[in-house]
Amino acid sequence: MNTIAQFVDKHGDEVAVHTYEHVYLCFFTLVIAVGIAVPLGVVLAHCRRRSLVALVMMAASVVQTIPGLALIALIVVLCALAGWPTIGAFPAMIALVLYALLPILRNTYTGLRQINPTVIEVARGMGMRPRQVLFQVELPLSLPVIMAGIRTATVWTIGIATLCALIGAGGLGDLIMRGLRSIQIDYLLAGTIPAAILAVVADWTLGQIEQWLAPQTRSRKSISES
Repeated sequence: MNTIAQFVDKHGDEVAVHTYEHVYLCFFTLVIAVGIAVPLGVVLAHCRRRSLVALVMMAASVVQTIPGLALIALIVVLCALAGWPTIGAFPAMIALVLYALLPILRNTYTGLRQINPTVIEVARGMGMRPRQVLFQVELPLSLPVIMAGIRTATVWTIGIATLCALIGAGGLGDLIMRGLRSIQIDYLLAGTIPAAILAVVADWTLGQIEQWLAPQTRSRKSISES
């Protein structure tokens, strides 16, 4: 207990600041990724040109196969060529957004495509307009699958964000890099433990939301309340 108290007393403030930076970076990364991937997934799910769908999915998959550190370095080079900032949160967010796109995009597309066409036809037969069908039928039914993609992207983003400390983006990676450079175990623990806790908590929380959004779970809840 004394060791833990000493550790908290020595690194508590640093851990709090870097954890805030890490959460800030990951949160806005995921907001941007969801804002891009979900609408794009909706467009692809309703696109009749299968070749275009395959091309977009292949492009997202190619980005996913690039190692995290290599992708960050590539983004820094591209930002330098474009005259944009090469250090800080800006290039880090670009790299993290690109890395987070695939699971959200793929799950959005899959969730919408797996809806029974009869359900959509019934909705249209009831006089619903295309926008109403999308927002009142298709998206609610595919929401659990979309959440599963967001859950995967969140865990990946929290992990890869630690590498962004190499380009001055802050976060818990700063503590990890400091520990690696100086071979100090306390700094390594101060960075790795909070990062692991963040990933576990985020995965569990989004998993609970995913289960709650599942149709069978919601139907059982409705039956129990009635």
